[in-house]
Amino acid sequence: MGGAGRTGGTGRRDAPEPVGPPPHGPIEPGTPLGPWTRREADDAEAKALASGLRLQILRLTLREPLTNQEIAARLGRNPASVLHHVRTLLATGFLVAEGERKGTRGAREVPYRATGKSWYMSTPVGSGAIVDAFVAEASQVPAEQIDAWRLGLRLSSEHRDELGRRLAEVLEEFADREPDPDGEDVSVFVAVHPEPVRSRHNDRRNDKRNGRRSERGQPGRSVSGSAGQDRQVS
Repeated sequence: MGGAGRTGGTGRRDAPEPVGPPPHGPIEPGTPLGPWTRREADDAEAKALASGLRLQILRLTLREPLTNQEIAARLGRNPASVLHHVRTLLATGFLVAEGERKGTRGAREVPYRATGKSWYMSTPVGSGAIVDAFVAEASQVPAEQIDAWRLGLRLSSEHRDELGRRLAEVLEEFADREPDPDGEDVSVFVAVHPEPVRSRHNDRRNDKRNGRRSERGQPGRSVSGSAGQDRQVS
C-alpha cells in the first residue's frame, strides 16, 4: 500500500493568476491556476522522485524560494552536485525558477520553488526515497519535537486497504486547507508495512508448502503482490 495522496480537485481552474503556496502554486506566471490531476508518473517523473535528496530539495523549497547555493548550504552538499538534482526537478516540473535577483555580492542568482506537483503523482518505484528523506530530515529535529505513534495490527487485505484509505482522507483534508497565517511549518510522514520477522516466517512456510506440493508431483507456486504506489507531498 502506498503513502497517502491527494485525489480530488478543488474547482479553482479559472483563477486568473497563480496565488498562494502549493498545492495550487506557485506556477509559471500567466499559467491558468488549477490543481493537477492525480495520475501515474511517467518514467522521467518517477525517476526524479526516486531520490531522497531530491525530495529534500522539494521540501526545502516548498514555502521559500532558494537558490542552488542556498539549497546546497542547507543540505551540506557541493553546489555542483546539487545543481544536477535541481535541473532534474526543473525538467520534470517539480521545481520552477523564479525571477532573477541580485545576490549579496551583486551577482545574479535564480531562486527555485517547489510547484507542489509531486502531491499528485503516483509512482511504482517504492517508498525508499520517502523513507530516506524522512530519516534525513527527522535526524535534524530534536526528539522531543517529534510526535510519533507506533502500532502493531493484524489486518486482512480489505481492512488494510480501509486503513490506507482513511489515512489518505485525513491527509487530503489537511492538504486542501489554506495554510494558517500564524502557523508553523511541519512535515507528516505515514508508513504501513508488514512486520519483517513475520514476513520472513511466512515466506519460509510458503516455500515449504510449495516444496511439498512439488514433491507430490504438483507444480510449486509462488504468489507476489503488485507493487505499491507512493504519493509524495513536496
